[in-house]
Amino acid sequence: MQRNNLTPQRDIGEQIGLSAAAVQRRIKKMRELGIIQNDFSVIDREKIGSNVTILVEVFLDSEKIEVVDEFKKIFKSVPEIQQCYYVTGESDFFLVIVVPSMSYYESLTRRIFFGNKNIKRFRTVVVMGITKSSLEIPLSVLISN
Repeated sequence: MQRNNLTPQRDIGEQIGLSAAAVQRRIKKMRELGIIQNDFSVIDREKIGSNVTILVEVFLDSEKIEVVDEFKKIFKSVPEIQQCYYVTGESDFFLVIVVPSMSYYESLTRRIFFGNKNIKRFRTVVVMGITKSSLEIPLSVLISN
């Protein structure tokens, strides 16, 4: 299901030795428990003209929990930010941002980063090519342990 959540339940059942009804019950239970968090489609960035992927490392001026929580809210609210990671180490956040152009990114930085006194600095890395992009969790590792 991680690779294709449109796989018919009867096909899944055949692969794991369950009926389609049993598969349906298990999927429903995984959704109820929050194991399956979301179902979505992956859009081809280049086909819609939003093909500049940028990695941003954010360094906050203060590490007070109120400031960190404020930035979590801000970053969640920005649609161009695809992923946001609160991290340990020298920096505080890593962001994955997708925009149509560098000029668009520049205006986004003015709005999010330069206009906020709690950001000490940020570092931008422009992605030249995407070799792998996945949210799939390797379940075989969990099953064998």
